Amino acid sequence: MITNVPRVISAAELSSIETAVGELGTRVSQAADELMGTPHEDVGVELYEVERSLRMARRRLAQATDALR
Repeated sequence: MITNVPRVISAAELSSIETAVGELGTRVSQAADELMGTPHEDVGVELYEVERSLRMARRRLAQATDALR
């Protein structure tokens, strides 16, 4: 009889996600930079907040990755 065994995420997988979140944060920050000084500066400010949240998420992912090692 086959039972459902939960899959365990590895440190390598979390590290990969951490990298992807970091790259996304960089892209969001660049987009925000491009909007500053334009009529859409308010959107740029919002994007800086998104980038800040992504940095915090990346730090938490790094902590989780370290905990699995």
